[in-house]
Amino acid sequence: MLSLDHLIVEFDKGLRTLFSQAHSARPHPDVSVPDATMTDAEKKQAAALMRVNHSGEVCAQALYQGQALTARDPSVQQKLQQAAQDETEHLAWTARRVHELGGHLSLLNPFWYTGSLALGAVAGLLGDKWNLGFLAETERQVGSHLQSHLDRLPQQDEKSRAIVAQMYIDETGHTDMAAALGGAELPQPVQLAMKLNSKVMTGTAYWI
Repeated sequence: MLSLDHLIVEFDKGLRTLFSQAHSARPHPDVSVPDATMTDAEKKQAAALMRVNHSGEVCAQALYQGQALTARDPSVQQKLQQAAQDETEHLAWTARRVHELGGHLSLLNPFWYTGSLALGAVAGLLGDKWNLGFLAETERQVGSHLQSHLDRLPQQDEKSRAIVAQMYIDETGHTDMAAALGGAELPQPVQLAMKLNSKVMTGTAYWI
């Protein structure tokens, strides 16, 4: 059973994810990439896509947090916490880029966070092989989503592209890590339900 101190720490993590500025230990991937000239419409499109990516990272933080809370194997917990650190950096990268483009972060981030935390905790309760399988499938879908954004971002927006490209590398690494630790392949209906849920989140965060 989780101690009160542990729950307070996890609650604090949630508040920091939602309301504090995230920091990156690594240099931002776009740090050496020059700004490009874009029209207002192109900036709006890029900001909306990066807002979606930021909301996705809010969800990832919550998922990893929930999964680590209920994971049984300490080594699995450690790997989840390490992956969560990557997602914290992604939060920092995407938030800064959204603001640079004149956009705003999703107003629904607290909703996405709460739902993802609960989902991650349930995944952890099912056992580590399903917990890791859920992580692997989530990251596979995130990777596909990031690839689609590389197609949709304005061609000259190399700063956003550099961020998304590094995020894709990190997410692929998380997928491989989960598979190597024994993650089970999720049933097809579960995969489809996850895709539907992701479509709702990304479609809404694009505008709100």
